[in-house]
Amino acid sequence: MPQAAARRDAYGRRVRRLRRLRPRSLRGRLVLTAALLATGVVLLSQLAALTVLRGWLTDQVDDRLAHFRPPGRVYEDVITGNEAPRPPGPDATLPSDYRVYFYDRDGNLLRTSLGSGKSPGPRLPARAAELDLTAGRPSTLPAEGDASGSGWRVVSYEGPDRMRAVVALPLDTVDGATTKLLWLSLALGVAVAAGVVVLGNGAVRLGLRPLTRVEHTAQHITDGALELNVPVADPDTEVGRLALALNTMLDRLRTALHRTETSEARMRHFMADAGHELRTPLTAIQGFAELLLAEPGMAAGRRHEAHALIAHNADRMSRLVDDLFLLAKLGEAPVTHREPVDLLSLAADAIATTAIRHPHRTITLEPLPALPGPAGSAGSGGELDIVETPGNPHQLAQVLGNLLSNAATHTPPETAVHVRVGLTRAPADGNPGSGRPLPPGTAVCVVEIADNGPGIEPDEAHRVFDRFYRATPQDRSAAPGFGAAGEPGSGLGLAIAAAIAAAHGGRLELDNRPGQGCAFRLLLPDSTTSPKDDTYEAHHDPHHP
Repeated sequence: MPQAAARRDAYGRRVRRLRRLRPRSLRGRLVLTAALLATGVVLLSQLAALTVLRGWLTDQVDDRLAHFRPPGRVYEDVITGNEAPRPPGPDATLPSDYRVYFYDRDGNLLRTSLGSGKSPGPRLPARAAELDLTAGRPSTLPAEGDASGSGWRVVSYEGPDRMRAVVALPLDTVDGATTKLLWLSLALGVAVAAGVVVLGNGAVRLGLRPLTRVEHTAQHITDGALELNVPVADPDTEVGRLALALNTMLDRLRTALHRTETSEARMRHFMADAGHELRTPLTAIQGFAELLLAEPGMAAGRRHEAHALIAHNADRMSRLVDDLFLLAKLGEAPVTHREPVDLLSLAADAIATTAIRHPHRTITLEPLPALPGPAGSAGSGGELDIVETPGNPHQLAQVLGNLLSNAATHTPPETAVHVRVGLTRAPADGNPGSGRPLPPGTAVCVVEIADNGPGIEPDEAHRVFDRFYRATPQDRSAAPGFGAAGEPGSGLGLAIAAAIAAAHGGRLELDNRPGQGCAFRLLLPDSTTSPKDDTYEAHHDPHHP
């Protein structure tokens, strides 16, 4: 076990050393890969050429061997016992560098041979039985006494009287040519590798210049320059497509970051407004409580008045907390309790409740006229019909009460308020509002609360659904706002109404006409086209934190 652990440690150390030797940059890896591939291709090509050349030269030697056969006279000289057989003809030596060896009739190798030369001949066995040669087929044998020298190409022939002759030619020419070619191949491979490293480094550096610019831009963005975009050299290349993808990602990240910052700013503003609204009644409660403690002998009338003011501010703070809790509940979960709700009856009840608090206000209940929209949209046709929608009747009654209280509180006393109820289809271009726009042509139930008051300033209209929003005193929102019960409060009424409308799958729109009045329009799904289940998607108002 210790030996196995030691081997594993040694192997791990070798792997780590190899990893340290590996280039870390993409450019280095590309150059190294190109150099290895180019060198390998050159060496393989030279190896193939070397193999072909050696085969061709060996075939030339074999062809020379095939055209030379010892004549019969030489065998006769050997049979007669001549000590030094001589080749035929006037010359005493064989042409070129041939060597001829003989085995006698008993299979013994004769010490005499034909041919001349200083290089040792082929290594032949002493007995013909040990000669592993096929008659007439060339073979290669090593040189005698020189293991590192060039070999010999030999061929054996059968002679008269069971004699055998072995004709040999040296392979030194073949080995010399192949050795020179081998060294040339190695030199060429080294030159190619060096050239690829030098030239390839420049080519890869030039080719990766767009990627280097992307890298530098990304580093600047990491350092805080979030407004930068990655340069796109050519969108048809891989680097160009990468740059486009990075720019798309950066745009989405910037958008998400902007939304996060906006949401955080809105949340801080919301928390400040909520704290301010809670601090006012708390301060009043604390002041009157300290007054009661500081003056135990206070008159009964003043004591009763202090108690009443404490109760009033406590009720105001309680309603504010209830409104905030309702907004949080509407934002977290959809409306769970649904039943068919008659909007006409809800509107009549809301008018009666508002008339009690504003007895001199003129409030009318009318059918909804045809709204601008796609072909086929229609109003109620001049008659008050039952208009039903699935929803929570208490929450929808709260929406209508808030809208009526808002119109009665922030318009002059002589201004009439018109409540219109009916069916229509969602127009293609809806008015600004809170909640997700409904698909054009969708059948919707509508409750409209309109007045002929001063209207809302255009730059203030898009913020009327924000929580705790207070417009400037020149417009209809100059009053402090209203709470869930329709009384002056903290300015959460429209925010609650918008959240309830979104939770019911509808929206609350504002049709503003500065100087001529405005209309808040509640759009809800029609009961004949709405799903019958009790779970609806809660749409969140993007203006709310």
